[in-house]
Amino acid sequence: MAASDLLHDLAPTVDNDFGDRPAGALKTFHAGPFTCETGGHLPEVQLAYETWGELNEAGDNAVLVAHALTGDTHVASSPADPDIGWWEGLLGPGRPIDTDRWFVIAPAMVGSCYGSTGPASADPDGVPWGSRFPYVTIRDAVQLEKRLLDHLGITRLRTVIGGSMGGARALEWAVTYPEFVDGLGVFSCGAASTAEQIAFGQAQVLAIRNDANFRGGDYYDGPRPEAGLGLARRIAHITYRAEAELQVRFGRAAQGAEDPFAPRTAGEPRGRYQVESYLDHQASKLAERFDPNAYMVLAEALMSHDVGRGRGGAEAALARVQATPFIAAVDTDRLYFPEQSHQLAELIPGSHTVHMITSPIGHDGFLTSAEQLGEAMRTTLKL
Repeated sequence: MAASDLLHDLAPTVDNDFGDRPAGALKTFHAGPFTCETGGHLPEVQLAYETWGELNEAGDNAVLVAHALTGDTHVASSPADPDIGWWEGLLGPGRPIDTDRWFVIAPAMVGSCYGSTGPASADPDGVPWGSRFPYVTIRDAVQLEKRLLDHLGITRLRTVIGGSMGGARALEWAVTYPEFVDGLGVFSCGAASTAEQIAFGQAQVLAIRNDANFRGGDYYDGPRPEAGLGLARRIAHITYRAEAELQVRFGRAAQGAEDPFAPRTAGEPRGRYQVESYLDHQASKLAERFDPNAYMVLAEALMSHDVGRGRGGAEAALARVQATPFIAAVDTDRLYFPEQSHQLAELIPGSHTVHMITSPIGHDGFLTSAEQLGEAMRTTLKL
């Protein structure tokens, strides 16, 4: 398996009952009732999370790691779950986030399908929420995660860190709770989702909604809208990779013995190009492990990302940040362009460097090559 598939492919196949994750790998916290930013209400919210290391007596040696859109809590291997994690190179004994020194917590975002309350979860009557699951925002997620940290006795975050949607959550943490957060690690994310990022998100959401099996989101007693989820995955994955990487890797080559130009009968599909087979493979793998409703909820949450909303704009909001920032971008990223990271560095008070990951693959480089910046991250954030 290629390292580039870490986040999108190595997350275990689980549902809101944790599926086949090893016993003890996930912990749960009942956060109580929650009213979302836009008015939706959940009578009970459960958050799933994993931890590494030990919390000190003062409760101030904690690091929060936030996952990206289709990610989960399994950042790195542990005795409870020895499978490789999606940021294995950054987290563990002696690594840049040293679990011999820091207590690390990685929660599954509300709305996901990896143990936290989401659309597939049962309502008080035992029926999946489905279409009735409320619209949640990045800000909602952070409010619930704060409840979890309070429950665990965490008095201060040494660092909150994440990439892509995880970076959006990290930023929201630093703006909402500036006196609680000492360090801020943001990989491949800007201060707000741009119009283009929202456009890509809408296309993915509509791909699922337009699947004949979607049934308004209440499909749990029948076939799932896997074709729509697969199309959403294809759209997303194209943005995760760089054009040059796809060209060098696949070009116009046919898939095996398939010939796009071979004669065929009416209605028979033509042979595929290699890049089509690659996207088909990515789509089928996500369909095996992810709930389509959860994908929509999280995609729309990421579309909501804007630290300046209701705060006088991004500049005013980021002026609140007291944490030391570590800002990173991927040089070939065409979803979150490096210029967005530079804008972020300019808006956070002080003089800050944008640390560049060199990778030919695009946005996914923040997953596959983050260890390039391990020492710089450790130095900047004093980890």
